[in-house]
Amino acid sequence: MVTRSLRALAVTAGLLSAPLAPAFAVAQSAGTDAGPYLAARVAAAAQDYEAAADWFQTALGADPRNPALLEGAIGGLLASGEAEAAVPLAERLRETGAPSPVANMVLQIDAAKRGDWNAIFDLMEADRGIGPLADGLTRAWARLGQGRMDQALSAFDEVIETRGLRGFGLYHKAMALSVAGDLSAAEAILASAPGNGLPLSRQVVTAHARILGRLDRHEEALALLDRVGRGDAVLEALRQRIAQEPDAAYDEVTSAVEGLSDLYVSVAGALGSEAPGAFALLYSRAALALDPDRVEALLVTATLLERAGRLDLAQEAYAEVPEDHPAHVTAELGRAAVLRRAGETARALEVLEQLSRTAPDLAEVHVAIGDLQRAREDAAAAEAAYSAALELAGEEAAWWLYYMRGIARHERNDWPGAEADFRAALEIDPDRAEVLNFLGYSLVERGEALDEALDMIERAVRSQPDNGAIVDSLGWAQFKLGRYEEAVGHLERAAELEPVDPIVNDHLGDGYWAVGRQTEARFQWQRALSFDPTPEEALRIRKKLEQGLDAVISAEGGVPLRQVARGE
Repeated sequence: MVTRSLRALAVTAGLLSAPLAPAFAVAQSAGTDAGPYLAARVAAAAQDYEAAADWFQTALGADPRNPALLEGAIGGLLASGEAEAAVPLAERLRETGAPSPVANMVLQIDAAKRGDWNAIFDLMEADRGIGPLADGLTRAWARLGQGRMDQALSAFDEVIETRGLRGFGLYHKAMALSVAGDLSAAEAILASAPGNGLPLSRQVVTAHARILGRLDRHEEALALLDRVGRGDAVLEALRQRIAQEPDAAYDEVTSAVEGLSDLYVSVAGALGSEAPGAFALLYSRAALALDPDRVEALLVTATLLERAGRLDLAQEAYAEVPEDHPAHVTAELGRAAVLRRAGETARALEVLEQLSRTAPDLAEVHVAIGDLQRAREDAAAAEAAYSAALELAGEEAAWWLYYMRGIARHERNDWPGAEADFRAALEIDPDRAEVLNFLGYSLVERGEALDEALDMIERAVRSQPDNGAIVDSLGWAQFKLGRYEEAVGHLERAAELEPVDPIVNDHLGDGYWAVGRQTEARFQWQRALSFDPTPEEALRIRKKLEQGLDAVISAEGGVPLRQVARGE
């Protein structure tokens, strides 16, 4: 929802207040049992929120009013989706008088679910808030919950006028106006984005399209999604759904409770990877505690869990997105990616193949299948999947689709097909370094069109001068052309950029041999062997160590180095 550094905004807004950010980083007191306390710390460091909560609660048995242990247990319960179980501990922590935004968050969630808006203001007056951004918008939504729309709008305006928070305030004011039934005023705010300071995020565009639909302005909703929704699977799916069922509504904010849930989604999504540890996850879990069906909260939660390495919980969150929701495709793609990362490639492929049957017209599904098949080293299946994606994309196909199919074809030893795809990719984006390098390097390896290949690689290096693989390609092309002295400089630079790459070190060894630096050549070949080359590469390197490069080239029927240098 903001355009500048989210972490800087969080600091400015007081979001990273010390008690909440390190919710698990507690200090041991004299009365704390060391065993459970240390186990809790280990579990928290490993992002094992359930175990951390259990061990903190065990440690509380010996010291039941220890604020740090209480906060650790509350944070663990909230991060694992057990906000209700954290309420008694939050009440106890409040009784100690110790400050704790994470406990305050749990108490506010509990009050909102009970519809006790006065309790939220009591917490605020007792200086038991969460942080300036959350507190300001919570007050506004709580006023709306009390039925005091005039005071709610004034509270939203205060947030809007706060430096760095304008986008948050405008979005939530529009949602509040929608809840109150003033759809025209809500639409006016959303329609003014981004000129009014409200970024055109997925959240904003989705809300705008929904409100246009409620105003029976379906064609405008479709035009909006055509204009700014291209490339976003959720927005494209929403467009299709509106076209088929104009009155459909998804993730609608219809009450103050759902408004608070949307607030927590906003904060969690905005902080994302900028927040330390489980901090952003606490907000997304708070959103789900208030509204378990809020799909955007499920997606944010799954992303945060995946980032934390909790692939099991991430899969569960993705799987909760309903099949009839526009975000279902995005969720299933996310679930497949998590399964692949967890090493469960068969299950990942099963998810994607099922998705290709339920959403056969979405190119990104076939791209995901192609990527997975390449990882499984099934180049033929990968090529078929990329071809299906290209057929669906038609004239709008991106360069990288041709590039990925070209790689799959290259892996199948279909050089004519691969070269055609690489050149098709360059027709779309002539300066794309990845394609220039891959095609140029392949031509060098094949001994074809060496001057053109060198030109391609030089252009790639100019685009990415610190890319070790591309710099290596340049040196290798010069080596193949017999420009050995020139090649060595680039090969040395490549080895500096990619010091543990076996191919780069092997190439540098060849370069040294070609200029008469045979001791250094053997050293580089030995280094290359230590960096786990393929069996074929290792065999050739050992032959060079035993016989020398010239003998190996001769045995392979190649042209001796001196003849290459003379252009013979």
